Amino acid sequence: MSAGPGGSFSRTQYRLGFWLLLAPVVLWLGLLIILPHIDMVLVSLRERVASRQYEFSFSNYITFFAEPLYWNTFVRTAVMSIVATLLTLMIAFPVSFYIAKVLSGRPKMALFILCLIPFWVSELVRTYGWMILLRETGLISGALQWLGFIDQPVELLYNDAAIMVGLIYTSMLFMVVPLVTTLDSLDNSLIEAGYDLGGSSWHVMRSIVIPHAMPGIMSGCIVVFMLTLGNYLTPTLLGGKDSLWFTEQIYTQFITRFNWEQGAAFGILLLVLSSLIVWAGLKVTKQSFTRVMS
Repeated sequence: MSAGPGGSFSRTQYRLGFWLLLAPVVLWLGLLIILPHIDMVLVSLRERVASRQYEFSFSNYITFFAEPLYWNTFVRTAVMSIVATLLTLMIAFPVSFYIAKVLSGRPKMALFILCLIPFWVSELVRTYGWMILLRETGLISGALQWLGFIDQPVELLYNDAAIMVGLIYTSMLFMVVPLVTTLDSLDNSLIEAGYDLGGSSWHVMRSIVIPHAMPGIMSGCIVVFMLTLGNYLTPTLLGGKDSLWFTEQIYTQFITRFNWEQGAAFGILLLVLSSLIVWAGLKVTKQSFTRVMS
């Protein structure tokens, strides 16, 4: 059946509307993500031989693997990011389950808003809040002295534990939201049926709740891991100058040494290696990226 002029005009309008709606997304992806990354790859593949003179080279990538400080720092950053992600999941899952399946009405909304409140202020303010609590003259040190556990002020900053606390605190919401969304879609009758069939709380959790929540678990873990791995502010402020975080190495190359070629190589390596870790996590848990992000 051939379309008349009116039908042809409608198809033209539809196509025009489709491209107009798609244009902001394409521009955002192209101008802010794809083009900068392409330029970063090109910058990383050149070596400065003289003032304003460059030649094609893989030397910046070779430097990463040849210098133990660089790849040791990345391994340390990746391991601590994985640990922070797992700890965030362990803390966020009971909270999310309580919000989604135990509470209802106003108490449910109130507890969810309490999880949102810390994110109404910037990450810098939240990190400085932890610095005030953990410093030698801070509230925690003072409370420990008042309770008689210690005899003199103790410095709780500038160590891995302080970094871990800060990373978990700044990432909690990004784990809670996908978990609450996924657990909300779980039919309560399935949980009741599990108990009716003689299952214990652990068996119901392992056989019904966790499999249903797995897409939300992996979605939250991916977001938290990527944010933690690429975090600069929290490790630097809470860990001090010896925090040995990989983003600090990137910052040093770009800002301190003005070695944009090496900094670009580090940035690409961070993207590639972190993507490989996420891919490995999806393979281990037998999840697909499309299902996790749907």
